[in-house]
Amino acid sequence: MEPTVAFKEWAAVCLALAGGRQTVILRKGGTHEEGGVFRPEFDRFWLYATQFHEQQQAGLKPEFLPLLEAAERPPAGTVVLTHVAAVTAVRHLTTLDEVLALDDRHVLTADVVRQRFHYRTPGLYVFEVRVTPARRLVVPERPAYVGCKTWVHLHADDLEPK
Repeated sequence: MEPTVAFKEWAAVCLALAGGRQTVILRKGGTHEEGGVFRPEFDRFWLYATQFHEQQQAGLKPEFLPLLEAAERPPAGTVVLTHVAAVTAVRHLTTLDEVLALDDRHVLTADVVRQRFHYRTPGLYVFEVRVTPARRLVVPERPAYVGCKTWVHLHADDLEPK
């Protein structure tokens, strides 16, 4: 059974996850999380690629910058979902050294990792994930999907086979 929720992440990171070049997700949470607090509440979800090109360009290690050009850019007003992530473990790391030790498992620069770690209160969630291809869904970008949030509950109509 396919998940009914999607996880918003930079398009280049989604591509790295899909290609096995990244095996963890580092997350503090979006600014519009319910109650202002991120919770790792789902263990299986679609990867929802976001298109913040300038932010991604400054936040990726140089060797992974080609992912920006390789990432699909769907037509305006649509979202393309192609991969599902299954969480195999979740940890909340509270020291920066623990997080920085994961450097070989993700595509983010150390500066971005530090910024995420120190945002609001020190600490980051680390999701160990296994990502697999799924059927390709092209769905409308509904108003409920927009904004700086981590979790998107997909509309039932968007999950129906077309």
